[in-house]
Amino acid sequence: MSDTTSGKQVATILLGFGILAMLWAGAAFIGALHRVDWQFGELARQYLLATGMMQPLHTLVDFYSHIKGVEYLICVAFFVAFPVFFKYVNQEKRQVPVNR
Repeated sequence: MSDTTSGKQVATILLGFGILAMLWAGAAFIGALHRVDWQFGELARQYLLATGMMQPLHTLVDFYSHIKGVEYLICVAFFVAFPVFFKYVNQEKRQVPVNR
């Protein structure tokens, strides 16, 4: 058996496992969507809650603290991006000679 034949067999086996994994993941995703009445937003919310990336907000203080945290992140992004943009806009335009 040559190297190309065994390489093709390995590639075919790996492709088969990949297809099986994709079918399994697709079936799990479709089953999860069916459980939440085909609402993708609700499925995403349940995933975020289950993994701990999102905490339920029970009080107004929890909600306000979350909103203020997001606001501070937006402000930091603006304070970084604005000077870079300002420097780009106010660059000196170089004269390019044109030969006719």
